[in-house]
Amino acid sequence: VSVSDKSGLLDFARGLHKLGWELISTGGTARTLREAGIPVRDVADVTQFPAMLDGRVKTLHPAVHGGLLARRDLPEHMAAIAEHGIAPIDLVVVNLYPFRQTAAREGVTPDEVIEQIDIGGPSMLRSAAKNFASVTTVVDPADYASVLAAITAGDDDLDMRRRLAAKVFEHTAAYDAAIAGWFAAQQKEK
Repeated sequence: VSVSDKSGLLDFARGLHKLGWELISTGGTARTLREAGIPVRDVADVTQFPAMLDGRVKTLHPAVHGGLLARRDLPEHMAAIAEHGIAPIDLVVVNLYPFRQTAAREGVTPDEVIEQIDIGGPSMLRSAAKNFASVTTVVDPADYASVLAAITAGDDDLDMRRRLAAKVFEHTAAYDAAIAGWFAAQQKEK
């Protein structure tokens, strides 16, 4: 769980916790969950590697991406992650750094905009969405209720995971398009 838009997050996280899910998070999201009394594990505990480069590198690690990309239907995948002490990750909740909002601010510097280019978030989303057969992805807080309802009911809803995966790729494509547009505009100003 790593979100810049925290609307609806606490109810969703509480629901997952009540169902026995272990939550893993980073930075501000982990702090928000802890302050609300929701148990959360730091991603650095999973990776056994601290965040570095001013937080630019946190989730770009085999312990995260192996857990997301391992196909549950392939014994060799499951054996490979087990051999390396990697646990499967079944749900990714990420809605990316606020690049568009930052770029639109009056007087913002190029360095401030560049720091809002999310790398780990889209990477986790893409890894999870690629493996939608086993992993649920959530980029939109509007989907929290339906995802929590499906999990609560014990539904193995492949159609929902496929729909959410499509939403991930639409979201990351639009995000990348906004970044590309910003860079193009920078070139025109020179």
